[in-house]
Amino acid sequence: MDLKDKLRINNLYDIYGQLLTEKQRTYFEYYYLQDYSLAEISEILKVSRNAVHTQLKSVIKHLENYENKLKVFNNKKDLRKLIKRINNKELSLEEITEELEKV
Repeated sequence: MDLKDKLRINNLYDIYGQLLTEKQRTYFEYYYLQDYSLAEISEILKVSRNAVHTQLKSVIKHLENYENKLKVFNNKKDLRKLIKRINNKELSLEEITEELEKV
């Protein structure tokens, strides 16, 4: 997983993290926010490394599913692009209205 993917996953967690179970949040936070290794997490939680790996894959799947259904992250990204274009005076009022209706 490259840096861009990690940033995306962290952004999805910021948006949808409260929809995860406490257990899912714990695994995610240890690995992605506190930078623990799979071995360290497995030791802390008294589970196998494979269980940690499986949980993390499940968490990412849940976050991606939430985004696929709700599209909050994509809409925020589209709005940021639109705001930038507005600030650069690239759009007329009509075009701004049309773009906002799309989002």
